[in-house]
Amino acid sequence: MTLSIELEKYTKASACIDSEHPDIQALAARLCNPAVSDRENAVSLYYWARDEIRYNPYSLSTERRHYLASQVLAQGEAWCVPKAILLAALCRAVGIPARLGFADVRNHLSTPQMLELMETDVFLFHGYTSIYLEGQWVKATPAFNVQLCERFELLPLEFDGYEDSIYHPCDLSGKRHMEYLNDRGEHLDLPFDEMMSVLRQHYPKMFSALGQLDTEEQQHDRWENEARL
Repeated sequence: MTLSIELEKYTKASACIDSEHPDIQALAARLCNPAVSDRENAVSLYYWARDEIRYNPYSLSTERRHYLASQVLAQGEAWCVPKAILLAALCRAVGIPARLGFADVRNHLSTPQMLELMETDVFLFHGYTSIYLEGQWVKATPAFNVQLCERFELLPLEFDGYEDSIYHPCDLSGKRHMEYLNDRGEHLDLPFDEMMSVLRQHYPKMFSALGQLDTEEQQHDRWENEARL
């Protein structure tokens, strides 16, 4: 595929989307088949990022280094923004244009513990990956791994490369789940400073609590215990 100059920049490594990192390159090469289309390969990358990197909202970090795609891969779990970064890096590693998109959403099914910390059911700066396939940008949301969906009786987000993969409005029982409130646009890379400023301003209690989780193991255990309730 011959790309325009505008599109080609979305195939290159950038600040957080370190698609040239050897671990990212090796994984993308293992997951993709050069004999099939970009769309088919993007679908393979999506499902790997969705299910092999465990969703954990308590892995939120204020350090820029934790938003490197290679770091997300090494950690093995992350929240929606780092997972979107990793998927974008995997796509770029094989020449598929990808960028980051952000939206504000209302999560009607968040856990009581998370709602207490956030003091709201509105999640600002929800992250997704936008992938350029067959002449159009398509949204892919790799946030919730399938095991988490089964635990909370949510509909897993599927991705076929043709249509946007965005949160379902209802869960399996018909209860309201996710509501999109505001589109923050799509970006070449993570607007880290802007995101941190917004999150700190709106979630002071959560940032204070997460600051007490000193290790990745503590972050993992908190979500593990909460998700089993």
